[in-house]
Amino acid sequence: MDTPWLARQEPADRAGPAGPRAAVRLFCLPYAGGAAAAYRAWGALAPAPVQVCPVEIPGRGRRLGEPPFGRLRPLVGALADALTGHLDRPFALFGHSMGGLLAFELTRTLRRRGLRLPEHLFVSGAAPPDEPRTRPPLHAAPDAQVKAELRRLGGTPRHLLDDDELMELALPVLRADFSVLETYTCRAEPPLPVPMTVFGGTTDPLVPAASLHGWRRQAGAGARLVLLPGGHFFLHPAATEVVAAVSGTLCGQVVP
Repeated sequence: MDTPWLARQEPADRAGPAGPRAAVRLFCLPYAGGAAAAYRAWGALAPAPVQVCPVEIPGRGRRLGEPPFGRLRPLVGALADALTGHLDRPFALFGHSMGGLLAFELTRTLRRRGLRLPEHLFVSGAAPPDEPRTRPPLHAAPDAQVKAELRRLGGTPRHLLDDDELMELALPVLRADFSVLETYTCRAEPPLPVPMTVFGGTTDPLVPAASLHGWRRQAGAGARLVLLPGGHFFLHPAATEVVAAVSGTLCGQVVP
């Protein structure tokens, strides 16, 4: 069941993506410019019934040499193809920012294909998919403008932003991810029959907390909102709280 789409980052005493011990798999999708390593610590934070499976999409981490996707639907289609063989037990999807949109559209794709749906959909720091974008596009903007936005959001280490050589490597992936977001349009489909939890940061400048209620339009099985202190990348300092909330939900739903 080895696949480049799943990064093995579990502790040594826990099963990998194909292991028999976990009751539910939690597939974690990255934010723009991010990699599976963003969820490196989650395996140790989650209880034994929950198996954390960070997703590595092309253009980052171990897949740095692969061209990144610049459009959402081909990316989600390839991701659905890759994960189909790993849906043999209960699973959930978690995605932050761009990852939240990927998780949402991946669930829609699984439904259209008649495949197993997640037990729960967790979206974090992501605007509702049917809300119009109001920010100017960045995928074709000058480097200085892209860097300025990254500094404002606070998720990129300062040493990376100040290193021209590293940024030369990172910018193509960032531009591709911005293109995924900025060329996306939400097609009309029925709300998902999957329970949803929406995480947000209380001071997120990109996705205001008030806008997160819009996710309820997509949640046929209901959605709850969890606000945590912090800006757009609140999930890093609040990792313990986020994993606890996710694990508690899944253990209540899946584990008898």
